[in-house]
Amino acid sequence: MSVTHFALVSHDRSDDVVAWRYGESITVRRYLADVRHLAAALPPGQHMLNACSDRYHFAVGLGAALLTGKISLLPPTHTPEMIRQLQALAPDVFCLADAPHAIDLPEFVYQDAFATAHADADTTGASDVPLIPGNQPVADVFTSGSTGLPQPHRKTWGSLVHSARAEAMRLGLEPGKRRPYSAVGTVPPQHMFGFESTVLLPLQSGAAIHAGQPFYPADIVSALQSVPRPRVLVTTPVHLRVLLASGVELPALDLVVSATAPMPPALAQSCESRFAAPLFEIYGSTETGQIASRRSAQTDQWELFPLVTLTPHDDRMWACGGHVHQVMPMNDVIEPVDAHHFFLHGRLSDLINIAGKRNSLDYLNHQLLSIEGVQDGSFFMPDDSDHNAVVRLMAFAVAPGMTQAALHAALKKRIDSTFLPRPLVLLDVLPRNSTGKLPREVLQSLAHAHQKGHPHAG
Repeated sequence: MSVTHFALVSHDRSDDVVAWRYGESITVRRYLADVRHLAAALPPGQHMLNACSDRYHFAVGLGAALLTGKISLLPPTHTPEMIRQLQALAPDVFCLADAPHAIDLPEFVYQDAFATAHADADTTGASDVPLIPGNQPVADVFTSGSTGLPQPHRKTWGSLVHSARAEAMRLGLEPGKRRPYSAVGTVPPQHMFGFESTVLLPLQSGAAIHAGQPFYPADIVSALQSVPRPRVLVTTPVHLRVLLASGVELPALDLVVSATAPMPPALAQSCESRFAAPLFEIYGSTETGQIASRRSAQTDQWELFPLVTLTPHDDRMWACGGHVHQVMPMNDVIEPVDAHHFFLHGRLSDLINIAGKRNSLDYLNHQLLSIEGVQDGSFFMPDDSDHNAVVRLMAFAVAPGMTQAALHAALKKRIDSTFLPRPLVLLDVLPRNSTGKLPREVLQSLAHAHQKGHPHAG
């Protein structure tokens, strides 16, 4: 049985721009030369932790790993415990970094591969685009840890290419349909959404990667202004909320792509109005990759990617088809509308039952964030591990200028009193990670810190 091969990049010409870095354009020829140069310099281990924060360096590392048959490990964090898990999974793992990291692994610094001679010094054959077998393992991508320990999921080159092409078609970004665009991302390339939409999507749709990872509003604006139009911003609801509230003058955009958390309709409508550009949300999981999208300012229904199907079994939905080669269970409450559309009602693990009444943390978070003056917030249900204690729903909120009593009263108008948080903790900031998520262990730490300071709170 023959194996289908897919090109590393889909650009038509070797002088097409594949990346923007500090205002400098990087051509396909230069990218392919850098990939081959780094591939020749990498250590022999088969597993590589790609910790490059520069998105272009990450993309070069990905290409070099593909040429040498290495598997890129993309965990959600680099904590000592996560590194121990990686070593147990792959004892030969080494770390590719573009700056010294405090990571307890053998380290190869990206710049060292180019210390004596730049890859452009010899570009013989550099314009020949490598063809990668579709069944070649590419990456172990890990779940975020929002509901427990991060778990690895193996991705092949063929499944990733099909996923990127399906996203390009859904967003109208296929090669030849419009002028090549520039993609600026606020999410790291190591996260599944960032990996798919800021690295693989541009590489497979003839577009250009912006090398940075801007976080603050002024940095996001500067990054967008540094690349030519059409411009696509790949981001999260948390980043968008802060950006729109910052008061900075927003540059022209052509498309906004968001994921990692549900987008409140009011935020989506405000975003489309301020940017005069459509906003699309992407839905998926680490296990499946992206499988659906919606234009959130216009509809709350999700539309599946072509060939992807959802089938009910054992009180949950299972995804398969298209780039999802194996039947995978979905961890969300999904209500089908027809064979191609569905509603999303939060995560299965978010469902809570108090005094016989059911609700979801996703719904409660939506109500909290919809209150005027609330900049950020999250509900949390502690573990029922101490059976002698009463487990109470908690909430943390960032709401400058609001008192606890005022916020509590505003919540009481929106949700059943059964689900009012006790306690409701006001904070200056919530310690979200680089993708805007609050892993359960972070919320658990906040709860423990509050309980230590207020042992009888409630």
